Amino acid sequence: MENKYNLKSPAVKRLMKEAVELREPTEHYHAQPLEDNLFEWHFSVRGPPDSDFDGGIYHGRIVLPPEYPMKPPSIILLTPNGRFEVGKKICLSISGHHPETWQPSWSIRTALIAIIGFMPTKGEGAIGSLDYTPEERRALAKKSQDFCCEMCGCVMRTALLPLSPNSDPRPADPQAQQLAQQISFKESTTSSGQDRERAAQDTEGAAQDTEGATQHTEGDAQDTEGAVQDEQMEAAPASTGEAAPVPVAPPTSRPLSPRQRRAQNQNRQQNQPVRRPAFPVFPAAAAQPDGSRAGSAVLIVLLSLALAALVFRRIYLAQEYKFDYEL
Repeated sequence: MENKYNLKSPAVKRLMKEAVELREPTEHYHAQPLEDNLFEWHFSVRGPPDSDFDGGIYHGRIVLPPEYPMKPPSIILLTPNGRFEVGKKICLSISGHHPETWQPSWSIRTALIAIIGFMPTKGEGAIGSLDYTPEERRALAKKSQDFCCEMCGCVMRTALLPLSPNSDPRPADPQAQQLAQQISFKESTTSSGQDRERAAQDTEGAAQDTEGATQHTEGDAQDTEGAVQDEQMEAAPASTGEAAPVPVAPPTSRPLSPRQRRAQNQNRQQNQPVRRPAFPVFPAAAAQPDGSRAGSAVLIVLLSLALAALVFRRIYLAQEYKFDYEL
């Protein structure tokens, strides 16, 4: 494998060093690269004690980018566990879903310890997370020991060292634990919580915008109502000096003559209020006099004459200079 990769690459140097450090399995975790691919590792971790995963051994893949350790790896679980989806990249603060939280000082050992610490946490809808019941997870933990990886041939019953009575139930690696403690075990709940908070803020802002639009509509309705009232007031008699309505004579049995009918129609027309337009009618703009156009034409002619005089003077001076030069 050494002849296959550029030994001067920082990623290759780092991965080879970590492969040597993780060569021997421990009681809690083990990881090694594939024989033909240094950038794909297979790992096995023991379920955290005093949890639904106690007694289980889980297998998975770690796919590392060429820019490792400057960029985070992608983590995929292969053993059914009830916490992470099988065959899907899980979303953790140490995985490729969150490159902004990755630190180059973290390593594959740090990721293994972090995975063990992440398992008892809640998924809460994160990418690649599951929320099985405790009974289902305990049943899967028992079945996990019979799992055998088809790619690397690792069997879970023999993947890790057995726990001894005097062994620490948790991974005992002070340096790795110190680095793993820097990882916020909030998983994608932090990002999902932020997304929910942002969505709530957006909803609140939309409600405020709707309320403002409603208030604006109510204000427009009030303005329209005021304009109608003003128009009605303008339609009323402008002064008390207008002719008061003349009472119409009560109908009688005798028919009206044509002269009386004309007089009655004239009285009705005089008593009808004069309707004024709602908006002021402005008189049409008077046509501009032709004096301004004439003044513009005169100004253009004068400028043309001045320009022609300058051109002729330039030609004259040039001819005079040429005559003096020949003499």
